[in-house]
Amino acid sequence: MLYRQVDTSFAEHYDLLMASGLYRNLVEDGLLIPHQEIDLSQAAADGAHRVLRPELVPFVSYPYEWCFGQLKDAALATLRIQQRALQHGMSLRDASAYNIQFVEGRPVLIDTLSFEKLPEGKPWTAYRQFCQHFLAPLALMSYRDVRLGQLARIHMDGVPLDLASKTLPWRIRLRIPLLLHLILHARSQSRHGADPRAASRGSRPFSPRAFQGLLESLERGIRMLSWDPARTPWARYYSEADSYSAATLTHKQRVVSSYLEEAGPSSVWDLGANTGVSSRLAARLGALVVAFDVDPGAVELHYRSVVHDGEKRVLPLFVDLTNPSPAIGWNNGERSSLMERGPADMALALALIHHLAIGNNVPLDRLAGFLAQTCTFLAIEFVPKSDPKVRFLLASREDVFPDYNQEGFEKAFTGAFSILRRDPIQGSDRILYLMRRA
Repeated sequence: MLYRQVDTSFAEHYDLLMASGLYRNLVEDGLLIPHQEIDLSQAAADGAHRVLRPELVPFVSYPYEWCFGQLKDAALATLRIQQRALQHGMSLRDASAYNIQFVEGRPVLIDTLSFEKLPEGKPWTAYRQFCQHFLAPLALMSYRDVRLGQLARIHMDGVPLDLASKTLPWRIRLRIPLLLHLILHARSQSRHGADPRAASRGSRPFSPRAFQGLLESLERGIRMLSWDPARTPWARYYSEADSYSAATLTHKQRVVSSYLEEAGPSSVWDLGANTGVSSRLAARLGALVVAFDVDPGAVELHYRSVVHDGEKRVLPLFVDLTNPSPAIGWNNGERSSLMERGPADMALALALIHHLAIGNNVPLDRLAGFLAQTCTFLAIEFVPKSDPKVRFLLASREDVFPDYNQEGFEKAFTGAFSILRRDPIQGSDRILYLMRRA
C-alpha cells in the first residue's frame, strides 16, 4: 500500500485542487491518477493536512524506456493538463517526464501534489523542465537519431538545452517554436547562469494570455516533430521475415496460447516482443503485458497499434536485455532497475534465445538464471543451428558454441526450471517449451 502526506504548508494548494473541480476534471478524462483521502492517523509525520492513498500503477516505466511516440504523447498530455490547470486558476510546478506513467495505454499524471495556485504575473515555473524533459529529447530523436532518447538515462533532469542546441542541425532555426524554446532558451540560460530567476527580473508581468500563448507554442513545437520507424532492422520482422510460413506462425501462436491458458498468468513479460504478436495473445486472455524490445522501430510500431486498437492491457517498452535499465539516481534508489520491478507470473522468450546466446555470447546457463529471476512460468522457443536465422548469425563468426543444441539447452535450463511441455513447431526445426521455475 502506498500513502502520500499533504503537509499543512501545502494545504491551500491541495484544497484548491479539490474544490476548483480540476481534480475531478482530470480524473474523469484519464489524465490524473485518482486517490482516496484516508484517516490522518496514517500520517508519516507531524503536520499532516491530508493523507492520500493513490491508485497504484500496474507497472512503473521510465522515459528512457519509452519509444518516440510515447514520449511525444506524454509531452502533449503534460501540456493538456497544464492548460486545464490554467482554466482552474492553478499551474504545474513540475513538468518532469517521470511524473507521467502509462496506464491502460494512455499517459497519466501520477503526481497529485504537482499543482499549485497560479502564481499571478509570473512565468511558468516548470517551463525549463518541460523543455529539457520533453522538447529537447524529442527534437534530438526526430532530427538526429532516435537512440538519443537514451540521454534521459544519463541526464535525469532532462537533456541540457545547451547540449541539445549544439547537437541539433542548423535548419531547426527555421521552426519558430524550436528556435524559441530550444536555441534562444539555451542562450538565455547561458547568459543568466546559475540564477534562473534573473531572466524575468524587470520584465512585464506574465499574463494568463501570455501563459496560454506559451503553451500553444510548445504544443506546436511538439506536434511538428515526427519519426519514421521503418528504418530500423526489426521493425518489419513479421511482414518481411523468412522465419515462418503462415501455417508455421499459426501453429506457433496456437501452442503459445495453450501455454498461456495452462499457466493462467495475471502478469506477463514479453521479452523480445517485436511488434507484439504474442503480447496480444496474452492480453486477450486477460493478462497485463509489459512488452520489451531492443529495436526502437518495432517498439514504435507496437505502441502505435496499442493506441490505434485502444488496447488497455499492453505496455510496449524499449529495453536491451543485455543491458537492462539499472537502478539510478541518488544512492541508486530514485529509479528502480528492471529486475526490481519484477517478477512477472509468466515470461515469453520467443525467437530470442539465439540472439542472446550466439549474437551476444551469453552462456545458456546464465540465460536460464536470468530468466528465472523474471518469472514463475516461462514459454521459450529454442532455435537450433539448422535454422536460417542462426546460420545467418554464424556466417560471419566462428562457431564457438558446442553446447548450443537441444540437449545442451535442456541441460542448462533444467537447473533453474522444470520442463512441463515440449512442442516442435510445425514446418520448422524450432521447439517451444513451457517451463516452471524450480
